[in-house]
Amino acid sequence: MFEIGPSLREARARQGLTIDAMEQRTKVRAKYLRFLEDERFYLLPGDTYTKGFLKVYANELGLDGQLYVDEYNSRFASGDDEVQFRARRVQPARHRRQQRRESRLVAIGVGVILIVTGLVIAAWRFGGVESPSVNGIENRDGKRAPAANARLPQRVTLEIAAVKGPSYVEVWRGSRAGTQLYAGTLERGQVQRFTERKLFVMAAKPRRVVVKINGSRHAQFDGELDVAAAAAVRG
Repeated sequence: MFEIGPSLREARARQGLTIDAMEQRTKVRAKYLRFLEDERFYLLPGDTYTKGFLKVYANELGLDGQLYVDEYNSRFASGDDEVQFRARRVQPARHRRQQRRESRLVAIGVGVILIVTGLVIAAWRFGGVESPSVNGIENRDGKRAPAANARLPQRVTLEIAAVKGPSYVEVWRGSRAGTQLYAGTLERGQVQRFTERKLFVMAAKPRRVVVKINGSRHAQFDGELDVAAAAAVRG
């Protein structure tokens, strides 16, 4: 057992860092950092925010963020906010089945395109007919039309903006098991952008944020999203 707030304050002081400097490094508002150091957790938006702030702040100071979260859980956390957030992080079986069906439909569509393309090539070579313009087939002028699967994005750009109030947000490269690119609270009007082959995003308050994929708003964001999969299905 240890004192959460004083240990954070001492670690910051040893490194000669100000609260304002830590606000820039953690993207957490200075007043929230002061609440953490003073252990005035009741002034923070809720358990989920508090734990996220603690982890980000402690890690940025070179401390073990999870240790601070565990200490907070054992002494202060009420658990209600955390239960709601974790419930959104666990995908329902129905949602997982829908994702698998959508992935199969995309694979079937690509397969059909490849089969049709192969038949057109065979008819052109062996039937003596002039080949029509088909995606991925060389035209008579020597230029190649765009490949059929070129519509599937090689890299996707995710933009998440807080429009109706603050929300704690986490973003990973690849999947939730990948490298974490961002963890912090987006205040109203703030925007974060990421461009990767695949991204995974979660938000504690999804109704307060707007998610855009390659510039288009994703209308069905429910708190977590596999961005590459969503972009492929949207086409």
